[in-house]
This record gives sequence, structure tokens and C-alpha cells, in this order.
Amino acid sequence: MHILKRDLRYTYIPSPLGDLLVAGDGEHLHLISFPTGNKKVSQASHWREDAAVFRPVKQQLDAYFAGDLTTFDIPLTLQGTDFQNLIWKNLATIPYGETATYGEMAKRAGRPKASRAVGAANGANPLPIILPCHRVIGSTGALTGFGGGMDAKKFLLRLEGASAVQGPML
Repeated sequence: MHILKRDLRYTYIPSPLGDLLVAGDGEHLHLISFPTGNKKVSQASHWREDAAVFRPVKQQLDAYFAGDLTTFDIPLTLQGTDFQNLIWKNLATIPYGETATYGEMAKRAGRPKASRAVGAANGANPLPIILPCHRVIGSTGALTGFGGGMDAKKFLLRLEGASAVQGPML
């Protein structure tokens, strides 16, 4: 991942899913990492801890987890391939509380047969929650992989009231 080589600031933000690692350059957010799952990232030794620059991020994440925020307004930096960046930007168009399939996301990207590539791009999403890859599900309605773990995906969908998943919160 390219962002690991940059000098960034970071902090941990408490959430119902555990402490989220957030990192950025002081103006733009580059990364959110869950404390669990197969895509967990740890801060690099050369990053500088600086909670103050992430106050707006913390406020918006707190409001999201409280059910008071449905759309984020945080400056982001995306560092992926052209296709990944397109998919990541398209994630932000999936409305709060709704889901889309990998096939639908491939069609939105103009590559209707690229469902697997959409899945790979989702797996590389450096800004989950804000770019809501948790809202992407399989064509049968099945909840498929999620870098923060399936419990986190279910939690986020339940928090948003998505019909794709029912049952109690974590």
C-alpha cells in the first residue's frame, strides 16, 4: 500500500467496532483501518501521532455511529489505480441504508463483466465507512468478504438499517 511509505499523522478513534486507526497528511484523510479483519493496518514507525488534526473526522465518525450522520464531508486522498479510484468514488454514491451488488458496481464503472475486479477494488479500499464498501453485497444478496471482518460488515449494515441484514447488533 503506497500510503505506508508517506510521512503521515495518525490517531486512534474509539468506535463500537473498536479503535479505528485513521491517518492522513493533516489536510486529507488517507486511511481508516479496523482493529480486526484481514486488511488491518498498523501505524508506521515514521508516522507522527496527532489527534488534533483528526477532530473533524472523529466528530463525523461519532455522529455516524450515533445514527446522526448519513453522508461524510471529509477531504480525502485516494491513491489507487484509475479503476480502483473510480470504484471507490462510486461507493460514495450508494445511499445510506441501501446496498448494491458487485455486478451493479461493475456496470456503474462501465465494465459490466468486472464484478471480481470490483471485489478486488473494494478489498483495497483505504477508507471504509466513508467510502462504504460494506454496502456492496453478492448478487444473491449474500454478505461477502469485508476487510474489517464479517461482524463489522453486519454491524455497519444493521446500524444503517439496510434490509440486506437483519438481527441484533453486536
